[in-house]
Amino acid sequence: MLTLSEKECIALIKKRQCFHAEVNGGSFIVKIDDYTPLICAAIHNGHHLRSDLAKSFLLSEKERFYEEDPYTDEIISSFPIQLIGNDSRFEYDLNRAKTLSTYFKTAWDKQVWQKTLTTKQRAISHAKHQAFYNVLETIVAVIEKQFSHAIVFDIHSYNYKRIEKDTPTFNIGSGQIDVERWSHVVSHFERQLNKISLPNIDVRAATDEVFYGRGYLISHINAHFDNTLVLPTEIKKVFMDEVSGDVYPLVLEDLKTGVKNAISETAAYFMRRYTKKKKTQRADILSSSISPEVIEIDKRLYKLCKSVETLNFINPINLIAQKNRFLKKNSYVAPSFNYKQLDLNPYKFREQLYKLPVEDIFDASIQQLYRHVIDNLANKIDLLTSIGTDDFVYNSLKYYGEPNQKDVANARFILHLHDDNVEQQQDYLNADQAIDYFKQQAHDWGLKCKIEKSAKIVAKAMVNNEKALLLINKDAKFTAKEVHAFAYHELGIHMLTTINAKQHPLKVFSLGLTGNTHTQEGIALYSEYCSGSLTIARLKNIALRVIAVQYMLEHGDFVKTFHTLMNEFELDKEFTFNLTTRVYRGGGFTKDYLYLTGFRDILNVAREQSIDNLLVGKTGLLDFDIVSEMIERGMITKPQPLFDTHYRSSGDPVLDFIVNSIK
Repeated sequence: MLTLSEKECIALIKKRQCFHAEVNGGSFIVKIDDYTPLICAAIHNGHHLRSDLAKSFLLSEKERFYEEDPYTDEIISSFPIQLIGNDSRFEYDLNRAKTLSTYFKTAWDKQVWQKTLTTKQRAISHAKHQAFYNVLETIVAVIEKQFSHAIVFDIHSYNYKRIEKDTPTFNIGSGQIDVERWSHVVSHFERQLNKISLPNIDVRAATDEVFYGRGYLISHINAHFDNTLVLPTEIKKVFMDEVSGDVYPLVLEDLKTGVKNAISETAAYFMRRYTKKKKTQRADILSSSISPEVIEIDKRLYKLCKSVETLNFINPINLIAQKNRFLKKNSYVAPSFNYKQLDLNPYKFREQLYKLPVEDIFDASIQQLYRHVIDNLANKIDLLTSIGTDDFVYNSLKYYGEPNQKDVANARFILHLHDDNVEQQQDYLNADQAIDYFKQQAHDWGLKCKIEKSAKIVAKAMVNNEKALLLINKDAKFTAKEVHAFAYHELGIHMLTTINAKQHPLKVFSLGLTGNTHTQEGIALYSEYCSGSLTIARLKNIALRVIAVQYMLEHGDFVKTFHTLMNEFELDKEFTFNLTTRVYRGGGFTKDYLYLTGFRDILNVAREQSIDNLLVGKTGLLDFDIVSEMIERGMITKPQPLFDTHYRSSGDPVLDFIVNSIK
């Protein structure tokens, strides 16, 4: 961060240059990432008290902190223009007129100073006060000149335990707002605040219930500018213990995201109503540049985690030998699988993972996305380090979850279909023929990737994300419709998202966001459906995986699960071995139930909105909103699907009935 004088700061603003700086000896901070009509201020955030005043200050650190507004700088951290007070309001109060901004002896019925401040001491504080407002005036003037109007969110927090009545989580003060002119914006902001959800807290927003917005910041702007609306907003200190000062990180994290959405939605509404930009959306309000902090953390995260690919370690290295042994011995001696050794230190990995300074990311939603990824990777490393042990199934449950009653019911509904509804085809393509087909399809779609045969995978086909490589099981056989479905599944989605992820400056989309398995497999099945290649037989295979996971969790016995599946569903021995191996590899792998649940969840999303933004990389539904926002802000390129992904009928009434019955 730069250190600038008031004049240097003003000169940069007049040239419309972006910068982060401490101004006037660090008395306040200015952050400008983009010039938009939205300005945010946290004028009571500061705790600093200059040394010549500290000597005669009577209140304790705790008492001073109690009356300040800590963490309000974090609450506005997502926005492109921020002004943050660093000095304590006890030195000078930026929400009072300059001559009234310093307290002679008392504040809030407490004696503050041992003796009255001297004229010189007050003059220094008043000069800081004046500098802040000079910079604020310059920013507003530049914004009004460019956009004709500006909106300022003046963010504060308040202590509520001393108030006996029930108080709102958010209080907008309209005492100095021209409500005849701006009432629609005030009401819109209140509605947006009421949408915020906080953990274990009932959220309520109100106007003029506790505070009335009579501070100096709004009166100063009103006195100097005709087309700028200031919204004084008090946030109840539910994100911290107001007495001890201890913060509640989980509440603060959700509060930051919620306030970001409420403010940006309101600012977009303001622009549509009062400026020429009638099509302004929330993303247009926020900066389009990726901050250096995000780029640095992303680079370090990718370097640490780029080789941590689950399937590289979980597929047995002695699969063929164990398969032959099992099938030759009448299938009553469980296979003994061996696995590739993990070539990283899990303890050091976790330590480095949680040392990444995610708190340095200013944007609340992007910060939350990286926190999700880091927590997910920590669970992933637990999974990988327990391969082949009794702990693996527990870690698989923690990472992937398990099928619930609804998932099992959906699977059994599909499996109860009569054989007459299952397509029977006699002509099969072997692995070499399938590879030729996939290579031609990849060429037609313009996908630059490699396609090879493998003896080391359990599935018929699998994409290696790190190498952009499609592996085909050397023993696999495909019907004509199957090979078409696999092309849309493996190439049309998994390979496409692998290649797309490599095009972006942020490598987190190659690593995979939280829930990416559930989402990506759901989209891949959905692509089969869209392409007209999804069959009832394919759905039955997917449903069998759900039941296989259920039986693995119930039996904990490879042989018992194998025979139960084979006998109950009249399956071929080799097919049943592969199915059972999928869920027992590693020691109990629950991933396979996610194909059907992912398909159901993607179907539900696709019925309501476009899912194209999920193709940007290895994305998950949990962070779908922030991914879409980043695309709309121009931070990452909007992905182009290889085919129409909009929800529509398959043309097969029986298949449509089955798909629409999955709940």
